[in-house]
Order: sequence, then C-alpha cells, then structure tokens
Amino acid sequence: ECIAIDAFKHAGGDIVFGSENPFENVYISNGKVGHVNQANMYLFLGIGLGSLLSGARLITNGMLQAAAECLASYMLEEDISKGILYPSVDSIRNVTTEVGAAVFRAAVEDNLAEGHGDVGPKKLAKMSKEETVEYVARNMWYPVYSSLVHEK
Repeated sequence: ECIAIDAFKHAGGDIVFGSENPFENVYISNGKVGHVNQANMYLFLGIGLGSLLSGARLITNGMLQAAAECLASYMLEEDISKGILYPSVDSIRNVTTEVGAAVFRAAVEDNLAEGHGDVGPKKLAKMSKEETVEYVARNMWYPVYSSLVHEK
C-alpha cells in the first residue's frame, strides 16, 4: 500500500485512488484535486446489515453484486469524471440503508433469508422494496437506541 500523496506524486494527477484507509484529498501543483476514495465504509456496513437482518448465513456473489450496483446508482457522471468513486460522506446513512436493503433482497431472492428476531422468512419474502428499506432503516441503529433506553 501507499499513501494518497505518494500515489499522486509518482503516478500523476490523472489516477483514481481508492483506499481502505481515510486520507485527505491531495492538491496537485496544476490546481487539480486528487480525490481520495475510501470504499469500506460504504459497503461493509450495508453488507453486514442486510445479511444480519435477512438471517442469511452466507454472503453470495449475488448479494455482493446487489450492494455494488446499489452503491454505484448514487454516483453522478460529473463526480466520476473528477475521479470520485463514491457518494458524499454526507449521504452515508442513506447509502448504508439502501445497500443493506439491496443485500437483504438478494438474500431473499437466493432463498438464503432465514429471518431475524420475530420476523420469519415468509414475512421477509413478502416485503416490497419500500418495506425492505424501511425495515433496514428502523433496525439500523436499534442496538445503540436500545442501550440508551436501558441506561435511563
């Protein structure tokens, strides 16, 4: 691995840089910005969340494909042309919810959804796309919310 500033220094300003670690954008001598893209924060959370809430014991290629396609749908052509690979971090909660819902639906389609909590596989299979997104959003922060309520 290398750090962002070294990548732009040695490879030039026309590269696309992606990393598992967060780095600041790099300001290149010609006034361009070398955008640093951190991938794991967008996909890992949604994949884990969708898998957990569906009750899937396996993560399939179809589930990963659904996550990637969902994330890609957030990108604007103008951002891509600048070397930006991922949506703004300001939208991370919404993106995570949607990615989780996409993974969840893929698990249902692959007949891997065993259910979660008191929601069984039959109920999961009947959920619409909108209901899936709502279900994921509602359960997304439940452990944090639950622990706060129980501390009072």
